[in-house]
Amino acid sequence: MNKPSLFPADFSRRAVLSAAAAVSAMGLLSTAPAHAQAWPNKPIKLVVPFPPGGPTDTASRIVGQKLAERLKQPVVVENRAGASGSIAAQQIAKTPGDGYTLMMLATPTLLAPHLYKKAGYDTTKDLMSVATVYDLPIVVVVNPAQMPSVTDLQKLITHAKAQPGRLNYTSSGVGSFGHLSMELLKQLGQFEMEHIPYRGGVPAITDTLGGQVPMMYADLVAALPHIQTGKLRAIAVGSPQRVSVIPNVPTIAEQGFKGFDAVSWGGLMAPPDTPKEVVDRISKEVKAILADKEVQDKLLNAGAIANYQSPDQMAKRVMGDYTKWGKVISDKGIIFE
Repeated sequence: MNKPSLFPADFSRRAVLSAAAAVSAMGLLSTAPAHAQAWPNKPIKLVVPFPPGGPTDTASRIVGQKLAERLKQPVVVENRAGASGSIAAQQIAKTPGDGYTLMMLATPTLLAPHLYKKAGYDTTKDLMSVATVYDLPIVVVVNPAQMPSVTDLQKLITHAKAQPGRLNYTSSGVGSFGHLSMELLKQLGQFEMEHIPYRGGVPAITDTLGGQVPMMYADLVAALPHIQTGKLRAIAVGSPQRVSVIPNVPTIAEQGFKGFDAVSWGGLMAPPDTPKEVVDRISKEVKAILADKEVQDKLLNAGAIANYQSPDQMAKRVMGDYTKWGKVISDKGIIFE
């Protein structure tokens, strides 16, 4: 004979249901923090290592706005200028890699560890490549009133060789990309010119227009309005291909220097321990942003050309430029304290 149960008949069923509910609740509790911490869940800081108004700052704001729209989180641009961007880069290199801090690297910041003895970081090791954003072509321009016969690069070289060491050129400063590019060109072409550095592109352009210095290796963004009005004559661009906004100006490579490639550029970087999945997500969004014709046009109006490259491609570009231009800097002894 069966013994009478000490529990109600439906106990087992109720116990099972209660246990299941408890397990389910525990599961929800255990997964809630993971969902709450899903990236991104707060604003992202985008550090620009230069003052407001330049091409790096402009490109950062254009891309930052679109990135905010796609990630559904604010992207706050913060300008942190100084020492060719090395102050900002040094801080970014020491920032926790949680995906909420990015920096728009530009060529001066890439090369600053070669130029400054105390830059405090190594671009190839202490920063993580995320995506290239833009190319910033540079262009050799002459004042046509000062150099009426110089209409192409070979004529400039002939002119320089006819008066060795007496022809001056300017750039936006010692160690600027225009300075380094012209020094490389001088080395390859075996001609001499004296560098007259200025503190920034605007005063350098102003004195080139005024004739105090007859020529400049300039950022296209600074020179383009004056090229369009005829006050400056563009005779060569440093990029491997011609530039769409000045399509009639041949490249340096086309004018006797095969393989010459001097392009200033910018791209997003992150602290070195940023999770790969976050880097890949940002890179994917940047790729989509730069494919937008509206974004391309806005960048072009700022003198920059949209150019996406993946994290791996960007890392190779960083290493290549760091090595190539580091040698020019070393050969010319261009070092700041």
